[in-house]
Amino acid sequence: MRPVVGLCGAAMVTIGGSAGADLAGGLADIEAGVPCTSGTRFQLCSVSKQFAAAAVMLLVESGRLDLGEPVGRWLPGGGPQWRQVTLHHLLSHTAGIPHWLEAPGLDPAEPMRISERLKIIQATPLRTEPGVQWHYSSPGFLLAGFIVERASGQPYPEFLAERILSPLKLTETTVGAAPAAAARGYKDGQPVAPWDLDAMPGTGDIWSTAGDLTRFTAALHRGELIAASSLRAMCTVHAPLDDDEEGEPRLTTTGYGYGMFAGIFAGRAAWYHPGDNPGYQSFACWIPDRAASIVILVNDAAASITGLLRQLLPAALKP
Repeated sequence: MRPVVGLCGAAMVTIGGSAGADLAGGLADIEAGVPCTSGTRFQLCSVSKQFAAAAVMLLVESGRLDLGEPVGRWLPGGGPQWRQVTLHHLLSHTAGIPHWLEAPGLDPAEPMRISERLKIIQATPLRTEPGVQWHYSSPGFLLAGFIVERASGQPYPEFLAERILSPLKLTETTVGAAPAAAARGYKDGQPVAPWDLDAMPGTGDIWSTAGDLTRFTAALHRGELIAASSLRAMCTVHAPLDDDEEGEPRLTTTGYGYGMFAGIFAGRAAWYHPGDNPGYQSFACWIPDRAASIVILVNDAAASITGLLRQLLPAALKP
């Protein structure tokens, strides 16, 4: 395909398991002059929520978790409001929990222990009654990551490594602190201070390559990681949404499942998730009727993911 304009990172498109595009551009480390390659690791940002949702579903399958059970069982010290919040609400962003910066103390740039973040989230009043309204909330997925730890009896990174990364042979994927030789984050070419991802399990804490994320996306949607019933639950629209992008090909968001947005891309159904952390952006998409995946990972907060997606989408839809 033609060169992708504005790519400061790596991107990959596959159709039915075959490569449609494998691209890289820009610098992983501007100061050292290190280029981005297909093997460069980037922050997955909120695409990490798909891993968290899959982790929850694995524990649901084993009977350790129940999507309809109040999360208060796993959150000691929580007030009465947590008696109505369930894992279903957390995974579908319908719990009413505020997003980062929407309440005092919910600042992801402020270093603190996970236990301190949990106390702040639990003490913050819900925006609405659970199940009433969709509202994007990374702190809600922080709770989901904590519940995975409590229910599995393992640290969140260990559970993901044992149940997701190892089985899928995602050898270039890590959880938490930055791995060696990872891309540095920038905005318009200027370095950006990163968040402490060790204290943010389940939200945006995974580092990976375009190839590994492509393998995860395909394995998840082909039923190679979780049971068919779990995949149906993740890919059911639990909260309808309406967000129509201008231009061609037309991109329309229609709803949210568990850790995934539903949408229509150029007339075809798609499941996807974007993400952004300081200095990084991400995007992972699956188009079912083409068995096609689109993955974009960049290390510049000023990059246009929508612009990159419009350039890559034809490669996933070509005859």
